[in-house]
Amino acid sequence: MLNLTDYLSIAPFLVIALTGAAVLLFDLVFPKNKNLLIGTSLLGIVGAAFLTGRLWFQYAEGFSFTVSGDRFALLFEYVLLIIAGLSVLLSDRYLQLKNINHGEYYALLLFSTSGAMLMASAKELILIFVGLEILSIALYILAGFARTEEKSEEAAIKYLLLGAFSSAFFLYGIALIYGGTGLLTGLHGQPAPTTQLDHIASIVMLHGFNAYVVAGIALLFVGLFFKAAIVPFHVWSPDVYQGAPTCVTAFMSAAVKAAAFAVLIRITETFLQIDPSEFGVTSDVARQLALAHHVITGVLWAFAAITMIVGNVVALWQTDIKRMLAYSSVAHAGYILVGVLASNDQGRSAVLFYALIYAIMNLGAFGIVMLLSDEKQERSRIDDFKGLAYKHPFTAVLMSIFMFSLAGIPPAAGFFAKLYLFSAAVQAGDPGIAVLGLLASVVGVYYYLMVVVKMWMVPEDRDITTLTWSWGSRVAVLICASATLLLFLFASPVISTFSGSDVTVSADDYSAASAAPVEPVAPPKALAVQPHVIGATAIAQR
Repeated sequence: MLNLTDYLSIAPFLVIALTGAAVLLFDLVFPKNKNLLIGTSLLGIVGAAFLTGRLWFQYAEGFSFTVSGDRFALLFEYVLLIIAGLSVLLSDRYLQLKNINHGEYYALLLFSTSGAMLMASAKELILIFVGLEILSIALYILAGFARTEEKSEEAAIKYLLLGAFSSAFFLYGIALIYGGTGLLTGLHGQPAPTTQLDHIASIVMLHGFNAYVVAGIALLFVGLFFKAAIVPFHVWSPDVYQGAPTCVTAFMSAAVKAAAFAVLIRITETFLQIDPSEFGVTSDVARQLALAHHVITGVLWAFAAITMIVGNVVALWQTDIKRMLAYSSVAHAGYILVGVLASNDQGRSAVLFYALIYAIMNLGAFGIVMLLSDEKQERSRIDDFKGLAYKHPFTAVLMSIFMFSLAGIPPAAGFFAKLYLFSAAVQAGDPGIAVLGLLASVVGVYYYLMVVVKMWMVPEDRDITTLTWSWGSRVAVLICASATLLLFLFASPVISTFSGSDVTVSADDYSAASAAPVEPVAPPKALAVQPHVIGATAIAQR
């Protein structure tokens, strides 16, 4: 039977989803009042942020411990709410110029955000898949929102087809893990197949792996790598980023990546933090766990390396800034994967900090791209930025801030974001991937500074007489620019806030739980989540 804790654990998700439904209703009753829709959307986002803050001080896990209220989930929810709020503010003027300012845009954006939030807080694979589909289906529609433009429809079709394949891989992986855990537990008594991450970790700890579980984990990675645009599953991103409306591209580039990496961290740390040396298991199981640890870290290392290299190198040859930022997004996915690979508290903190900084600077950059667009054309070529500083120096300064931050050049926050990621890798004993990431970042500096050079050092070859700001786009871009600079100055306290965002517990809990049957454990008062205790207890009781 559901109780208050169940509803409290998903309260932010419910507020965003219900706000999206309210926006649809208001658009039906007041079809010409788009400011009402924007205000309603922002009010729902603020309400969800308030509830997320309440959960920070009140530990809540709901629906049989399948939804987590740990700091890790709450911090990712905050990042996603910031992305949604800035996206709503940025979109108004661009949608009017494109003559696509329909109310369902804001509703779909909120629905997509709710799916991403569910992914960040879920600890059960089917629930993660539900969140993934809520996120994806709304984005398929948004990618083709400019219904009169062929490139937008093409982007939607490509994203739909490839996204469906990735969802199928993810779902098939869930099925294999469910069957594999049933076989493992069936060999030692009563079969207990499961899709709950803490239970899966407990079963693997006690009984090791089999081929079905291994294949299932691999397919989960394929589905998530597609969403995060990890090479070679990135091929959709340049065409979709270029073809989709720019406001959709901005939201997609930040929100999808944040949600995918939230899930990826939960899944990888489910297995990477199992240390057979810290508790008593059979030698065969210990060897399997050690081998799995080496294989997972090796696979993540290879994907991180190739993603950083390919993303930065291919971005060098782009002439359209949306395609350039698409390959830049691929490279940044590789950087974030370095933090996932570290699999320590500093790595988690660095990933959260990087997701926040990346969202802010990327949304700001796309905001400037939208500002240059007019009724006649998109103006997304890099050459369209020529001479921007001569007529609109303040706009050029803002764009320069975002480019410096994306390149990792101080005094922009992107510098510390990269520094914390690479430091986490060094602390985890893997300086090689940190050096490779640093070298790849040096390559990336070229194409970011190319935009700055075009604005400040190349005379204009077209008339840039007026740039029309809406109140929303002005506020959003100024927030992004200010946050990019302020987070450079106050990076240390922010990263300290992100520290301690644990998603797993130590191996001592496994051994204690598996030694003898005990009573079910009540949720702890501490903010750090302890998921595996419940799973190991259930196994021991059987």
